[in-house]
Amino acid sequence: MAELLLSVLHDQSMSNPAAFRDRSNWSGGYYELAIEVGSTADADIQALLSAVWSAAEVRGSFAFTDREPEEQEPVPCTVASLTEYGHLHGQVRLPTGHLSVCGCVAIRGGDDSSDWLDFYIPDGALDNAGISHWDGRPFFRSAVMDDWLAAIGTAVFDRVRFSLGVIGWEVSGCTDAATLAGRLPEERSIGYLLPREEGLHYGAANA
Repeated sequence: MAELLLSVLHDQSMSNPAAFRDRSNWSGGYYELAIEVGSTADADIQALLSAVWSAAEVRGSFAFTDREPEEQEPVPCTVASLTEYGHLHGQVRLPTGHLSVCGCVAIRGGDDSSDWLDFYIPDGALDNAGISHWDGRPFFRSAVMDDWLAAIGTAVFDRVRFSLGVIGWEVSGCTDAATLAGRLPEERSIGYLLPREEGLHYGAANA
């Protein structure tokens, strides 16, 4: 009985990775699927945003993280909302089965470069979901998250073409399609979704 009580108390004390109000869920950086759009047109980034939300089966579209989804009105999942609020937030089912907070941000490149759309799970939520994403090396890595985000990116590409996808911790803008020129690095500390003539190629992290 004592062991059962301790187990219940332990479960109750654990943070809920899906809770918006739990500030620990939003701590740290972001584990991302960062997509280079290939243009700066609002219509193109909107198409990708809609495709990401659908492929990941995100629940809701909310502006604020200081109140739970049921405590606020949803906002449209649009580029206009991203412009107004900076980020859009929701909840998503992780590959481990945990429901978690998630978010999305657009990084507009201006006239001289492509836009990026970043779909992310904050580090804190991964910690609270019990997903290991650091093993002492000087970067974050989770094969489980990599493969899941790659599957989302592949589903997105089936609906909306993009220039490049990169997967890992804080990866947005770390390279671009022009730099890669259609070739994957042989040693990869992050994952790549690289469009080729025969379709989208996933190069998993291997270094």
